[in-house]
Amino acid sequence: MSTITKNKNHITDVPTECHSCIKTQAYSAAHFAGLSKEQTRRVLNVASASLEESKTTPLLAQHIIRRVADSIIKECGESLDFDIYAGVKDKSNVLSLSYAEKFQKKIDDSAAPLKAGLQIAAAGNIIDFGAKQHGSLNLDRELQSLDKIPFARYDIEPFTQALNGAATLLYICDNSGEIVFDMLFIKEIQREYPNLQITAAVRGKPIINDATLEDAKAVGLDRLVSTISSGSVYPGTILLETTKAFQKLFTSADVILSKGQGNFETLLPSADKRLFFLLRIKCGYMAALSKVEKGNLVLMQGHKNNKSV
Repeated sequence: MSTITKNKNHITDVPTECHSCIKTQAYSAAHFAGLSKEQTRRVLNVASASLEESKTTPLLAQHIIRRVADSIIKECGESLDFDIYAGVKDKSNVLSLSYAEKFQKKIDDSAAPLKAGLQIAAAGNIIDFGAKQHGSLNLDRELQSLDKIPFARYDIEPFTQALNGAATLLYICDNSGEIVFDMLFIKEIQREYPNLQITAAVRGKPIINDATLEDAKAVGLDRLVSTISSGSVYPGTILLETTKAFQKLFTSADVILSKGQGNFETLLPSADKRLFFLLRIKCGYMAALSKVEKGNLVLMQGHKNNKSV
């Protein structure tokens, strides 16, 4: 049991290491949306102005990414619920589903199916268009080697011990496509812990290629476990800006599994031992936070010793 409170650990300055990445991501998203040079310039101005504001106003990188996304949507002349990445998200869902049977067989043939499912779910976190420049992610090539990527931090014993004593698990999802491999892992959790009540949470609004309820329905996640929207409109989970229903689930869950870099960055400061972070390290800043080299996988329990990182 935990409580959600407003404190300095929930809001931090945007790290300087993230500035160039945010600008690159803004340019990439504008290019992806087919904006003109003048429209792209205005979008980049929004990113730059927000980064300047963050020096004097408490802003997370996720707030700035949301502002950039909204500015692109406005430039496209669409409503703020428009999904810029809808087409590529659909493709990543379909492509990931085409690999599901192959990886399910690897899990079934493994001497440790739960660990194999965990590996595939973690490696599936590569499906992140926010961490790659436009056009640079070869998803088909990446999916061929999901089970070959190593863990550099592997808190598997605390994780399984937590599940052994748990009645409820909250599984916080990250990206479209990736949720297919989350499903494979969830099936193994269900097989190993048949009495465990599992709820999957997805984003409340499209941003980059983050999974929403539409994606969950498209791949069948909602037919596997109870699936809800966290209400988050960011590529992370800022607890104070999620729905009351999600906050209630977060507070009461016995174990929480958090997928991806955005959730890692926003939830790590809570120093909650019920939290387990599962992700692939994709940048230098996240490498510093996790103390793990870029490119490796992480299963990390959240606790007070991680509070200052």
